[in-house]
Amino acid sequence: MNYTSNNTLLVLSVALAASSVAKYLQTEFKEQNWGSDIGKAARKLQKLQQVAGGETLPAYEFGSGRFGTMVKEELQLFPTEQQVQWHQLFHHLSGASSSKPGKKFIKSVTLLIDAIGARDFKNQANKWLLATVNLDISKQPHTYIHDGHTDTFHTIEYIESNSFNLIKGLLWSMSRFHDKQSLQIIARLTEKCFQKIPGVGPAAAGVGNAGIYTLAQSKGMTGISHLSRLKLRIRQNNTQKLIQKFINEQAKKKGIKPAQIEEIAAVDFGLCNGELIEVFDDYKLRLRLTGIGSLEQQWLKPNGELQKSVPVFIKDKIKLSVKLKKIRELVKQIKQASTAQRDRIDRLYTDNMSWTLIDFEKYYLHHGLVSHIARKLIWNLDQQPALFFEGQWQNELGEEVSVREACTIRLWHPMDSEIQTVLAWRERLEMLHIKQPLKQAYREIYLLTDAEIKTRTYSNRMAAHILKQHQFNSLAALRGWKYSLLGSYDDGRYVEIATKDLSEYGVTAQYCINEMNDDSDFNETGIWHYVATDQVLFIDRQDQPVPLVDIPPLIFSETMRDVDLFVGVASVGNDPHWQDGGLDSRQSYRDYWRSYSFGELGEMAKTRKLVLERLLPRLKIRDVARIEGRFLIVDGKIHTYKIHIGSSNILIAPNDRYLCIVPGPSKDKNLEQIFLPFEGDNGLSIVLSKAFMLVDDDKIKDKTIISQL
Repeated sequence: MNYTSNNTLLVLSVALAASSVAKYLQTEFKEQNWGSDIGKAARKLQKLQQVAGGETLPAYEFGSGRFGTMVKEELQLFPTEQQVQWHQLFHHLSGASSSKPGKKFIKSVTLLIDAIGARDFKNQANKWLLATVNLDISKQPHTYIHDGHTDTFHTIEYIESNSFNLIKGLLWSMSRFHDKQSLQIIARLTEKCFQKIPGVGPAAAGVGNAGIYTLAQSKGMTGISHLSRLKLRIRQNNTQKLIQKFINEQAKKKGIKPAQIEEIAAVDFGLCNGELIEVFDDYKLRLRLTGIGSLEQQWLKPNGELQKSVPVFIKDKIKLSVKLKKIRELVKQIKQASTAQRDRIDRLYTDNMSWTLIDFEKYYLHHGLVSHIARKLIWNLDQQPALFFEGQWQNELGEEVSVREACTIRLWHPMDSEIQTVLAWRERLEMLHIKQPLKQAYREIYLLTDAEIKTRTYSNRMAAHILKQHQFNSLAALRGWKYSLLGSYDDGRYVEIATKDLSEYGVTAQYCINEMNDDSDFNETGIWHYVATDQVLFIDRQDQPVPLVDIPPLIFSETMRDVDLFVGVASVGNDPHWQDGGLDSRQSYRDYWRSYSFGELGEMAKTRKLVLERLLPRLKIRDVARIEGRFLIVDGKIHTYKIHIGSSNILIAPNDRYLCIVPGPSKDKNLEQIFLPFEGDNGLSIVLSKAFMLVDDDKIKDKTIISQL
């Protein structure tokens, strides 16, 4: 037999062997849970068989889930040639089982997409990805029979597991497209994938990670902008680390700080000074930022008068109705972005950031979105505090401040000025009726205490508190801290340390957390509901404790402020249900609840008290309310009440009988006309809301409250 015949025989033998093994794997293991490797091996053998035989790959076998069914049904409407091309692509995409695509994967994808047509592929892929975003997280029933008994259990599902790799591959393949629409859809899908399912975790973390990868590969800054927002929206620590890794890589490429990358990437959404006008024939829709996460929408008639509702003709014109739908999605994005930018700017104190005048004007003062925040804040211009108001820089007295072109600009902190200057700024902002988007003029300052100087390397100021662990974890992530939840299972951890990297100063802040170790206080996944706090300390790059006196005062203050926030918000002392011992009957828990609920005020509560002292004389309840020590005293028609300014919990005078009032989800109309000097203090709003309610305690209709009165 000559070489050619030998070669033909070899090819036929390989094809026959591949066919037999592939068929065996697919039939014998189809119904068993042997993992993805079996299916992967079967597909490779099947491809080998068909390549050896000179055949075209068969139709891709979709799963029976919602995504697979949707794609399969749509493909059947395509011309035959296009169906073949798409099925070949899906065979390749379904092999996306690694953490990121390799060069070989991308090269093959590129050729397959080119065969379909890049534009056709992008449009269709975006359509399927957007449909996936709009899928709800559903509850799927499963029935099985055992020993004659039929049992049913439910699983919660977003994307069927057998479509995970296919969607991952689809997302990776979108890394060659950099248009705003594609990146927006990918960002929305990524966020949806990390939506937490109770008892399960993220809805589809693997798919979400693929979205993060694709956003990071995009040209320009739009993808990084989405990642910057997602870093604050997604709470999983590992995911935040992954996003930060990509942001750091981009920063390194450009030779700038990661914080600068995020400010450069901030999207303005076409806003100008926080406003945007969209035209609908002769009518206009005006969008205007009114606060963080708050956007006003006003319809204007051709003559400029206000229109109360959406003009009827818009619903009758498909083009205009589609435009309105897109704008509503834009409104949602602007709200989220304003919150993300506020939180980013609030973290600048520990990022050691400064700007030239040119950069500051570009990225802050004249940025369509960020300017809405920046113009309400005080900035240091070569150490001179100033506010940009009515087109010019002004000091705390309203006098114009001259600005050098070569000046250095930093975010002002109350520690930068004498107390008289700080008080003057509070007066100035109040006179101008400027509500700061973050707490700046009233920002708390934490100085070293004698006790902390004696302990030398650690602080016990925030120790011995009982926190709701999940709430603490969310707050920690929001403030840039890393923390891993403690559970009742044996993973070798009884103590966890929340950390915040302060790389600009060569140290890492640590907050020690202990498990409560109560056999009944964990959720269905074994995570403890409550944890106890311990020391705060700082370590250097060699993991050695740093004396607190060597930590820059601003960094110490901002770290302690974060920790005070964790305690002030997540402490069980704020939970009115604990008084009855309903959550835990142990005396030590109840003792802590009472000592915190009505004890000495922390720094944040002291700031709240200062604000209340300024507000109270201007409120309609001023004649029946007063501040005494830690309490806001309210004289109602039936009783006199003591509202603790820190926890907002209530005692009924004169015998200090506890009154349980749980804040409702709706906004209190009484607070709408009250000027608050800064946003973000929900506790202040709760204290005021309870005060307004108790002044008219004879008009309360809630039966639960009435029974306690």
